Amino acid sequence: QVQLVESGGGLVQSGGSLRLSCAASGSIFGINTMGWYRQPPGKQRELVATITRNGITDYVDSVKGRFTISRDNAKNAVYLQMNSLKPEDTAVYYCNADISRLNGVRIATANYWGQGTQVTVSS
Repeated sequence: QVQLVESGGGLVQSGGSLRLSCAASGSIFGINTMGWYRQPPGKQRELVATITRNGITDYVDSVKGRFTISRDNAKNAVYLQMNSLKPEDTAVYYCNADISRLNGVRIATANYWGQGTQVTVSS
């Protein structure tokens, strides 16, 4: 079984910073692309940032220059440093990863989600 567990959410004032962490655990053979998504109140879930195993990153335009995604392959972890936070960044943030598991003699790859962590930015 594979689990993604997020931490680091909370309440912060506009202009403040937060750092989200997500660690994968279980019988992991390898992790490919990892990412962060968010779901604002009453809206659909949206992609925030992704990072490949080799460290290539991509961001949604609204967070470019403010958020930084990084990962530690040795720890099976991904991070999201969020600076200059705005009230419109308020959302539940979800960790996502493409994870390969060794299933007998086969390698099985699936997409996994964390349980989410609340980020609230007050004006």
